[in-house]
Amino acid sequence: MPAKQKKGGAMTTEEAGRKGGEAVKKKYGPAFYAEIGRKGGEETKREYGPEFYSRIGEKGGEAVKKKHGPEFYAEIGRKGGRARKRAREVSKRK
Repeated sequence: MPAKQKKGGAMTTEEAGRKGGEAVKKKYGPAFYAEIGRKGGEETKREYGPEFYSRIGEKGGEAVKKKHGPEFYAEIGRKGGRARKRAREVSKRK
């Protein structure tokens, strides 16, 4: 859903968030996001346990299967296999 323009030409919430994110990225660099993501993942694991990730992964997989059908997994498997094959061939030439 697109964000609405505020009166007087002020930024939308979406624009402000993007601008703020870019400023943080410029100031702290991409490693900052990796570090806060790692810390957040560790805290989630501590609070909910490692099985939490299994449960949400299963839910996500079921949602994808329901939306795209089981043939979707076959197709992305073929694409992944072709990409890995190309990568191996490239690395052999070096």
